[in-house]
Amino acid sequence: MGEMRAWRVSTFCEPEDMVFGTVARPEPGPGEALVKVHTAALNFFDILMIQGKYQVKPAIPFTPGCEFSGEVVAAGPGSGWEVGQHVAAQPNWGAFADYALVNDLNANPVPDGVAMDLAACVPVVYPTGHIALGRRGGLKAGEWLLVTAGAGGVGLAAIQIGKAWGARVIALAGSAEKLAVCRRHGAEFAFDYTGQDWVEAVREATGGRGADVIFDPVGGEVFNLALKVIAVEGRALIIGFAGGSIQEIAANRLLLKNASAVGAIWGGYFRSHPEYTREVVAECYAMLARGEIEPAISARYALDDLPAALRALASRRTWGKVVLHID
Repeated sequence: MGEMRAWRVSTFCEPEDMVFGTVARPEPGPGEALVKVHTAALNFFDILMIQGKYQVKPAIPFTPGCEFSGEVVAAGPGSGWEVGQHVAAQPNWGAFADYALVNDLNANPVPDGVAMDLAACVPVVYPTGHIALGRRGGLKAGEWLLVTAGAGGVGLAAIQIGKAWGARVIALAGSAEKLAVCRRHGAEFAFDYTGQDWVEAVREATGGRGADVIFDPVGGEVFNLALKVIAVEGRALIIGFAGGSIQEIAANRLLLKNASAVGAIWGGYFRSHPEYTREVVAECYAMLARGEIEPAISARYALDDLPAALRALASRRTWGKVVLHID
């Protein structure tokens, strides 16, 4: 058994309090493969998991990180992977290290011609956008899609998927730079959400119709303000609570518009619809290969700079995806 570098959480803590060191390299068990990590992608929920505030709480100690790409270096008994294959995966945790374990359920092959750093940015945010807008939101061509926090990783994914499916996209973001990013990636309109003027701006942009689908990873007051401009029979998608507070939904706004509020969490489908998850990820990579979507990477860090990378993500200084390159 060899060794590897890894970040470890020995007690739920702030990112700066994690420990970086050498640990035993895991061995693949039945149905598993060991992957040399090439690129790991960061997500806001990584911070919550490290702090012990996420819905899923790993057993202590653990290595965080839930999204990466790499090359298979060993396969356990019954594994469907072969040494040398390039894969991208969404494990429950373990990506912020030199090596990580995958199984047939949480990993997909990287298509030929897809760069490994881009491949690492697909497994979480694009399937989240796909299942939310498609399966849960029923987004149709020509409908208005409102994406809050549009410059974040999952927000940009939703903008790109919505545009690829023929929707008219409105994005919210918190700075001129991020508004420009949203427009560059497919938003027809982009408004600053730091005030409340955006509510009337959305109403005017849609000619009074409002948003047929609201894609909201922020929660709190942003969600309830968005409900002011939901269209008749609109669908408000609850993606997460990156704003730090869980909204108390103004149900009267749903009632008056015959609208609905719908939860959409990608990870839940791994347990309930495992074959569906593989189809969704494969379709997301097909969209990438066709040029319909393209992950936007705003910052790159080395493995030993993980706390700084997470702090930049938490402070809203980044847009799109933040990645770690594993040397």
